[in-house]
Amino acid sequence: MMDTNKEQSKQVLTIKGDWTEQAKKLQSKFPTLTESDLKFEEGKEHELLTRVEKKLNKKREEVIDIIHNSQKN
Repeated sequence: MMDTNKEQSKQVLTIKGDWTEQAKKLQSKFPTLTESDLKFEEGKEHELLTRVEKKLNKKREEVIDIIHNSQKN
C-alpha cells in the first residue's frame, strides 16, 4: 500500500492549452505571483514549480493541483 502512496505523491505537471491565459488566472487568484514566477518554458516545468512552490509556500503536489485545476476552469 505504501508504494501506491509514493506513486501518487510523484505527480507530473502537464501544461494543456494556452499557458498565458492560465498564468493570468493564477495571478488573479494568487496576486503574489508575478509574470516571471509563472514563466514557462518547455522542458523546464521543474523550475516553474519550484518558483511557485516558494512564492505560495506550498508543496509541489499542491502546486500541481492548483495548476491542473486552473486548466479545467
